[in-house]
Amino acid sequence: MRLKAAAAGVLLGGVMAMSGCKPDKAVPQGTGGDHGVTPTVASKAAPSPLDPATLGEVSGVVKFAGKAPERVKIDMSMDPVCSMLGGENQTEQYVVTDGKLANVYVYVKDGPAAAMEAMPTSNAPVVLDQVGCKYVPHVVAVAKGGTVEFRNSDSTMHNIHTMPTTIGNEPVDISQGPKGAPQTKQFLKPEEMIAVRCNNHPWMNAFINVAPTPFFAVTGTDGRFVIKGLPAGTYTIGLVHEKLGEQTATVTVAPQNTATEDFTFAMK
Repeated sequence: MRLKAAAAGVLLGGVMAMSGCKPDKAVPQGTGGDHGVTPTVASKAAPSPLDPATLGEVSGVVKFAGKAPERVKIDMSMDPVCSMLGGENQTEQYVVTDGKLANVYVYVKDGPAAAMEAMPTSNAPVVLDQVGCKYVPHVVAVAKGGTVEFRNSDSTMHNIHTMPTTIGNEPVDISQGPKGAPQTKQFLKPEEMIAVRCNNHPWMNAFINVAPTPFFAVTGTDGRFVIKGLPAGTYTIGLVHEKLGEQTATVTVAPQNTATEDFTFAMK
């Protein structure tokens, strides 16, 4: 009897080993037994479309307190083409007009699940151009998984070198010939103020922000921002400036209403 039991164990082990070498699709997925029923593999359901009747928005103005540092004219003489393009190129670290602060990235940092799981309504890339030997715009934002289209509208060679710090956002280091073909790159992970530099022209710089949701904005020269299409609820809004850092605020959004919130940055 002991010999028979041992033999049966060896035989069973051999059968299990043979089964373990088969591809996963050949192994029954469930407890259907001899009936051969394979249950459907569950997949994560796509978020339901947002009901417009439940949506609101957040708007406001970002101000700068005190006297802002003077913008400095950039010497572009190292590249004769840049010098001949015309126009005055100035530093963009602090762009303040009538006390309003430009180039502030505003985004939903936390909020209702319907907002945090929402999908972008457009797959169009965000454009970062090179015009007059500077990046235009100076600050851009895209939802995670979105793309940035890099263009060179100048008649000189440029370089695009991004320096992300978040794992999952691969660095970009590409050159573009004069008025060269656009280059499109995808950004997968949320990250604030990814530095962009041009290895050919050291004064050129810009920033890419990757938002965790499709709800974000960048202030213009009037300091204004609007984030539309937000499901009703309470949010943590983040505001990030390349030199002045980040601040946050709690805002409650009601259906078909605008929550207004102004912010102020100052020199540290």
